[in-house]
This record gives sequence, structure tokens and C-alpha cells, in this order.
Amino acid sequence: MTSRVDAPTRREQILGEAARLFAERGFHGVGVDEIGAAVGISGPGLYRHFPGKDAMLAELLVGISERLLRGGRRRVEEAASSAEQLLDSLLEGHIDFALDDRALITLQDRELDRLRDSDRKLVRQFQRQYVELWVGAVRAVYPALAEPSARASVHAVFGLLNSTPHLGRPGSLPGREAMAALLHRLARGAFSAAR
Repeated sequence: MTSRVDAPTRREQILGEAARLFAERGFHGVGVDEIGAAVGISGPGLYRHFPGKDAMLAELLVGISERLLRGGRRRVEEAASSAEQLLDSLLEGHIDFALDDRALITLQDRELDRLRDSDRKLVRQFQRQYVELWVGAVRAVYPALAEPSARASVHAVFGLLNSTPHLGRPGSLPGREAMAALLHRLARGAFSAAR
């Protein structure tokens, strides 16, 4: 039996194109007319979906931080009996994000300061909670690793995984499965070396 994947909503299409364009040319380098044209509607037509570019950026960055945290929590619940399984599952989830949402990584790096204070604080809150899930998982696998070292290791591994936008164009990398496996081995090696 095959499962049907729903087509993205107009709102999701707009966000996808906004993420791509913002990552390519920067937040201030893109106008609403360009975003609208990318999804086949007029720039002013975007205002039926979003109050403006700021709202799109906020939804992208708050949304991905919330999605990562929610996915991490789900993985913790699903792998509660095995520390190794949990760490591998968290890695798989973040690697999927790193390979599939490269534009959002670029936006996070370059455009976070463009958010309103309340949205930026929300992003940071979700990120801190996500890191703490990882710290717990890493310490369960490597109990001799002190909490500050575990936290530093988690941030270092995020740096490794989130470097995917800087690795070259997608066609210049190994295939997706090979790249995911390579990132997984590198991340596990980094955690193992930290103990």
C-alpha cells in the first residue's frame, strides 16, 4: 500500500520559496514581489497569507526550532529504553534536517538578529531545550563525560552537522544516503573522542 503525501499548502509554498530566496540573497535582498512571483501570485497577494516579510522569517525560524524540539522529544519517548538508540535517533533526525533544510540553517546563521525580540527569545528557548535533550542522551551513552563537556560536545556536533550549506552544491557531495552515513559516523566519533 502506498501512502499519499499531501501537496504543500500555498502558505507552505510561500515559506519554502521565502527560505530559499532569503538564504540566497539575504533578507533585505528579497522583496515580496519576488517571493510572490516564485509561487505564482502577486507580491501584494502574499499579504493574504502573511502580514509581511518579517512574519515569514519569524515563522521560518521559530517553526524550525519548534519542529526540531518536538521531533527530539518524540525520539526521546520512542527510544526511552536504549541510550545508544536514542543518540542514534537524535543524530538521524538532525542529519535529516541538515541535509534537507540547508536554507533554514543559512537563515539561522545570518538572519536571526532580524527577528523581533520576542521571536528571537522563543527561538533561543526552543534551542536550549533541544540542546538539553541531547546533553542527556550523550551523558547516558558516555556517563563519565561531565555535563559542561557534554554540552560543549553537543554544540560542536551541531556545528559539524549544520555545516552542510557550506559543503558545496548538493550535486558535488556524495549521494544523500552516503552523506547521511558519513555525518553520522563523524558525529559519533566526535562524541566518542570527547570522553
